[in-house]
Amino acid sequence: MMSTEIKLSQSTAIRLEQARGKGMPEDQILQAIKAKDVAAFDAVSEEHYRYDDFISYADEHGENLEAAVQKGYRITFNTRGGLGIWIEKAFGLQPERDFTVGEGIVTGLKLKPEQAEVLAKRLASNWVITDSRDVPEGQELTLKLRALV
Repeated sequence: MMSTEIKLSQSTAIRLEQARGKGMPEDQILQAIKAKDVAAFDAVSEEHYRYDDFISYADEHGENLEAAVQKGYRITFNTRGGLGIWIEKAFGLQPERDFTVGEGIVTGLKLKPEQAEVLAKRLASNWVITDSRDVPEGQELTLKLRALV
């Protein structure tokens, strides 16, 4: 039996992780998705990351938000800026302080082992983890654009 990966666009993934990062419980996220209740996300909304078309975009593009919340997902394509923002939202890290985003490369990204595992599953296939070394925090990773490897 083949497991079909659930794919999400970068912007959908960023909004999902933003809601989680701001403490919205999984069951509330699922309830809002099922009810197509965009207003339920008001408390976790940010100026640049609103939820107005979070659900409608997912519907139009065949993104299964419910399954993504429950089973996980892979991002379809990461831009370097978007990858940095996703890392920030997903792991509560600060660019420049906790990791560095360069031309087609992310360096100095320190994650706990379970976070590194999540990253490997979420990272779009146009990026690869090229280096991983053990550090007190867990692992320090280097990510590169596949085209540059």
